[in-house]
Amino acid sequence: MTLRATLRRLLGGDGLPEGFPARLEADERVLAIARTADGHHLVVTSWGLWLPDGDGVRRVGWHLISRAVWRNGALAVVEAEEAEQLATGDGPDAVLLADRPARRFRLVDAGKLPEAVHARVEGSIRSRHHRDLPAGGAWFVQRKVPGRDGTVLQVRPDAGTDPALAAQLAAEVARSLGRV
Repeated sequence: MTLRATLRRLLGGDGLPEGFPARLEADERVLAIARTADGHHLVVTSWGLWLPDGDGVRRVGWHLISRAVWRNGALAVVEAEEAEQLATGDGPDAVLLADRPARRFRLVDAGKLPEAVHARVEGSIRSRHHRDLPAGGAWFVQRKVPGRDGTVLQVRPDAGTDPALAAQLAAEVARSLGRV
């Protein structure tokens, strides 16, 4: 760490790597940083995980990280995308998720980054359960969204499961949660 970075951190700076091409939210705190083997940085903040993306970086909120696995000096991250917003009418909304392909980042010095990622992903989960469905199943997960109050109901169908059936069941679950 350079003298400049050390002073910035001691004086309450953001703690970002020099030249980091993004700005954090006013209440977003840096929790861990690791340099990748190809010279980029992964940055763990209170709001999400900043990942290299093309010529820049982008933050993936903790509620959209399906899996993060630390193994053999690399962090593999599976990011979910919100495939469909499910309006339920009289209950909280639900979101149907679809996983993107895993991305693998070899880290030069992981430091506390793997533990920080694990703690934040698990900490975003308020409840989870798997439900068997005809020809498959789905995970139902209530998660806290960084920077917002409350939780969101996320539904991730297993491979081969009819998304329309999962969406229908998700709407029913969301309506029942609204009555509790």
